[in-house]
Order: sequence, then C-alpha cells, then structure tokens
Amino acid sequence: MKTNQELKNAALAALKGKWTSSVVATLVLFACMMVTMILAVMVEGIADPTLESESMSVWSIIILYGFLFLIYYPLAMVGYYNAFKDVLKNDDGKVVSNMFAGTFKTYPRALGLSLLYMIFVFLWALLLYIPGIIKALAYMMSPYILKDHPELSPNQALNLSIKMMKGHKFDLFCLMLSFLGWSFLAIFTLGIGYLWLAPYMSTTLAAFYQDVKAEYEGRQPAAA
Repeated sequence: MKTNQELKNAALAALKGKWTSSVVATLVLFACMMVTMILAVMVEGIADPTLESESMSVWSIIILYGFLFLIYYPLAMVGYYNAFKDVLKNDDGKVVSNMFAGTFKTYPRALGLSLLYMIFVFLWALLLYIPGIIKALAYMMSPYILKDHPELSPNQALNLSIKMMKGHKFDLFCLMLSFLGWSFLAIFTLGIGYLWLAPYMSTTLAAFYQDVKAEYEGRQPAAA
C-alpha cells in the first residue's frame, strides 16, 4: 500500500491543469444540492400549504430526504466520486460532463446504492456511533465498484467493498484524518476553500481505491 503522502502526491499530479474544471464540478454539485432543497420546499408547500408548524417540520424532513435520495446522493456518491477517478486515469479534464455521464449511465443502481448505504450505516450507528463509522469506512469503495462492475447489484457492490477494505479501514480513517487541518482552513474561508479541498480529497480517495483494488485483485487465486 502507498503512504498517505504518496496518494496525495498522485492526486495533486493528476489535478494539475484540471483545477478549474474540478472547482466548477464542485460548484455544480453544490448547486444541485441547493436546487434539490428548493424543490423539496416547493413541493411541500404545494402538497399542503395549511400544515401546522410541527407537522411542517416532519414533512420537510421526509420530502427533503426523498429529493436528496432521488437527485443529490446518486450524483454525489457515484457521479462525483468517479469523475475524479477518471481524472487519475486520463487527462481529458471533462470533470463536469464525466460526473453527469457517470450518474446517468448507472442511475437506477446508483439510487439503490445510496439508499442501501444510508440505511445500513444508520442501522449500524444505532449500536453506538463507532460501529456506524466502521461500516461507513467499509462501504466507501462501493461507488467506484458500482461503476467498474456494471454486472453487480448495489448490495453486491457493498459486499465487495467490505472485502476490499478488510484490513484497510484504519488506513482510510487515517487518510481522511490527514485532511483535518485543510478542513479547518476551508472553514475559515467561509467554506470557499472546500471548492478546492473537495476535489483534492476526492482524487486522493480515488487513488486509495485504485491501490486497495490492485492489492485485493492480487490476493485472488489465478483463474485456471
């Protein structure tokens, strides 16, 4: 396995000359989240404008998460993540178009994956937060697996992610923790810094996936 610094260096090298398109992709993703939230509020108001305030808050949560699952989560989990995996593989720099293409081509499965991911992590988190964090780390490779293996169902992608991440969950935790300082700096810029930090983290995570995938495939018995 490569060190965290080696993974970060690979990410920075891949992003060279592609920062503009990467920042634009992050802005587009943020805009999609905002549009999703606005649509949820509009649908809620149209559905029943006479709801009491307490009922309104419950309906807001239900409708908002419904729209997030339908629109934002598939785009973020599968499209955005894999767009930066493509950045590592080629130099076309079409991050935004790759993000949407990756989502549309796998949308039904991406929708199923985002739903199962959230449900499973939530259920494990009910046992206290630590099991939820561990399972979230174990499932982190599933968006890449879903794109790389179109023959797999969302549940199969999650199971394969668990196998790939065996012995590497703490490695991923340390990798994500290494961005903590950058995250604080991004907060101090009123969140603007995340426009650059998110692509940096996503490309590094994609490099981690490629490393873990290569090691996992190397452990598999050769076909007869």
